Amino acid sequence: MASPSHGFPRTRRLSTAADFQRVFEQPCKSADQYLTVLARTNGRDHPRLGLAIARRQIRNAADRNRIKRLVRESFRLWQSHLGGRDFVVMARSAAIQADHETIRSSLQKHWENLVRRCKPSWSSSSNSIST
Repeated sequence: MASPSHGFPRTRRLSTAADFQRVFEQPCKSADQYLTVLARTNGRDHPRLGLAIARRQIRNAADRNRIKRLVRESFRLWQSHLGGRDFVVMARSAAIQADHETIRSSLQKHWENLVRRCKPSWSSSSNSIST
């Protein structure tokens, strides 16, 4: 039986437009020549992933699917370290020529960078009241 910490159930996905919009509004951003990854705390005890691999950037469906597969695999392996954050991954056209190891390395740097920079603020998000 597979470890539940390495799965990718529906609860670990951004599934609505509102979920994506929330991340796009005030993200922590990490970008390189292959990928742009946006993150924002989500108030949950687990991370969620959204993919925005645009046809405008990656024309070939097989290339888009390869990149999405690599991102999902990396997310599954890293999710125990990502905490309560929502992530949206976007690909740039240079990702087409990148091999699998280059994409994995790029994602690892993004995960580490965003975990360090986007600290979950449990107390400030749950206890703050506007007057």
